[in-house]
Amino acid sequence: MPQVRSIWNGAISFGLVSIPIKLVNATESHSISFRQIHTEDGGRIRYRKFCEAEDKEVSGAEIGKGYEDADGSIIPITDEDLAHLPLPTARTIEIVAFVPADRIDPLQMDAAYYLAAGGAPAAKPYTLLREALKRSNKVAIAKFALRGKERLGMLRVVGDAIAMHGLLWPDEVRAPEGVAPDAKVTVNDKELDLADALMDTLGEIDLTELHDEYREALEEVVAAKAAGEAPPETPEPARGGKVLDLMAALEKSVKAARESRGEGTEEKADEKAEAEVTRLSARKTSRSTPKQANGKKSTSTAKKTAASAKKPAASTRKSTSKSTQGTKKTASAKKTASSGAAKKTTAKKTTPRKRSA
Repeated sequence: MPQVRSIWNGAISFGLVSIPIKLVNATESHSISFRQIHTEDGGRIRYRKFCEAEDKEVSGAEIGKGYEDADGSIIPITDEDLAHLPLPTARTIEIVAFVPADRIDPLQMDAAYYLAAGGAPAAKPYTLLREALKRSNKVAIAKFALRGKERLGMLRVVGDAIAMHGLLWPDEVRAPEGVAPDAKVTVNDKELDLADALMDTLGEIDLTELHDEYREALEEVVAAKAAGEAPPETPEPARGGKVLDLMAALEKSVKAARESRGEGTEEKADEKAEAEVTRLSARKTSRSTPKQANGKKSTSTAKKTAASAKKPAASTRKSTSKSTQGTKKTASAKKTASSGAAKKTTAKKTTPRKRSA
């Protein structure tokens, strides 16, 4: 673990086991802070601390703590007084119980710290507590004193380290009275199904992918102002209307979530493919119908051809040219002549010869 400045030194009291530890902040703030300035000339605005009794400015080294009594009098309290508080938790994180993690209401969670082993002698008991917490699947509830007051804490395993979350006292968490809607509302199964579908579509996310977009936008504005450029324009916010139809809003949300993940594109492609298959199938059916009917219609076609041979002057199609009609007439005449010759030949062959007397 990199060397980080500890904010509190003490020990974990685990029954008769004492583990020297150092308390280190587990979180850090990356938010951009601003200075107060005089808008007319850009000068810094500073706060000066004055002593009311002497009406003069005092330095930080001259400032201490004091408790204001009910009558307005001030009782000085020194760091030495605080160091000798009659509490076992003044320099000790005293474990009082081990409970399942789901017993802790997230509303109680406060600041987070890492507990670093205080030297080589602390390595063995530190590891013992860590492995015991792992195997039990429980968290340790402890009391400790920090910054002038006793606090409640929860110890749990994070990787190979032990982390401690400061907890609010149970009476510091407000009850959610007057927060829920007063009106009685009924939610039907179809609405719940759509809500479930939306939750499934949005799915899970790797929390490491999330970042502070507000801070990034603020950095862009600061950089533009420092370069003497106009700050970037604010994008148009999405236009939202009143949700009049909850079902329609849920359906649109599911559709939008699927399209954002690329699922809508695939579904549209599948629908298009199905439509194309349907069209091709319909075309094949329409083309096959005349072919199947040809066998049945051959007799009528032959009759039409015979009638056409008898009436060569009649045209089968209005759009056919005169030259095509002439060619057809000639072909029809030849066909008729050859047909007549064939009949004569057949007659000669079939006529019996007369016997000589």
